[in-house]
Amino acid sequence: MPWQNRVTPRGEIVATAARGSCMGNRGCLHDEHGAIRRAYQVRRWIICLLEFKGRKLPIMAPGHYTQLFFLDEATALAAGHRPCSECQRAKFAAFRAHWATANADLLDSSMPSVDAIDTVLHRERISDDHYQRNKLKRTYSARLDELPDGAFVVLESSETPYLMRGDALLPWSFAGYGRPIARPRLVAQVLTPRSTVRALAHGYRADIHPSALQPA
Repeated sequence: MPWQNRVTPRGEIVATAARGSCMGNRGCLHDEHGAIRRAYQVRRWIICLLEFKGRKLPIMAPGHYTQLFFLDEATALAAGHRPCSECQRAKFAAFRAHWATANADLLDSSMPSVDAIDTVLHRERISDDHYQRNKLKRTYSARLDELPDGAFVVLESSETPYLMRGDALLPWSFAGYGRPIARPRLVAQVLTPRSTVRALAHGYRADIHPSALQPA
């Protein structure tokens, strides 16, 4: 029976046997039996390497953070995560530099702290409500021809998340990306937080699963 620890571009945590190419952390989300009890514990939603300095921790260890897994970095960014400043120091530095320049209107400093970035991302990725169970994934509308590679969208005619890549949209699944379709000229709902989309547009390059590179 697979653990409930794979994350969709919408930020949902589900159980599936498919493997991920990167890991994430939102704090301790599971109980002593390994069952997910909440969507997040902290505002620090990060993207981590699968291996770092030989550190090993059993999956769903009681009292420890819940290891979450993503198809790729683009998926994790859409869910509202950002690169870890420890195990992905270079990726985080690049992300912060592009993010800060692209979102200068949101900041008091040209080199924002981790907390400043996480505060903005948390406001953008999830709705306001006193009870966590009532919070919803935030999206916004944008024209597809104005969005950068690496962003995720949902079309009005489909529930499938699509990755923006060149002139095409790639349908997402836990196993990888499917056959691309031509990027239509219309408005769609954007899953990736707005400030992260700006960072992607400014030049940050998210890691993409190899299936996105296969010929159509």
